[in-house]
Amino acid sequence: MSHLLAFAGSNSSRSINFQLVKYTVSSIVDKEVRLLDMADMTLPVFSEDLERDEGYPPILSKLLESIRQADGLILSVNEHNSNPSAFFKNVLDWLSRMDRNFLSGTRVLLMSTSRGRRGGSASLEVIKALLPRFGGEVVASFSLPSFNHNFIEVDGITDRELANAHKIALELFLSKI
Repeated sequence: MSHLLAFAGSNSSRSINFQLVKYTVSSIVDKEVRLLDMADMTLPVFSEDLERDEGYPPILSKLLESIRQADGLILSVNEHNSNPSAFFKNVLDWLSRMDRNFLSGTRVLLMSTSRGRRGGSASLEVIKALLPRFGGEVVASFSLPSFNHNFIEVDGITDRELANAHKIALELFLSKI
């Protein structure tokens, strides 16, 4: 059985991207899924001095091991000022210092959402271009605009066309695992 790792690139306890990830994995039945809540992860801001003097934070070593054990990654990135959040960029900085190819051979379903009409698409595009540098293969992507209008926690994605686009992206990703 394939093993998937799923999380959002947000450390907010109210992350709408984490809600999208939870919704996405709720429909996966034939794969083992490990869901991580990044709000539980506290990391110092990366610096070469900190890396040299203290090494790598133990929680990051655990995340790296989880990524290495996964056959695929489901990731939804948030957006701050048309870029990935500082939190997620910091996670990538640390992981890439531990192992430049930390995503080697990992297939990724990359998603984003926001309360705005662009659905975090700028952040999604930045990360989509960045993940292959670390060995990842983004096999499908999906952006959900206007989260508060198009998503209800009980029902999920309420817009029929968006729900279908999400389903197609998920099915494409799963077919590659």
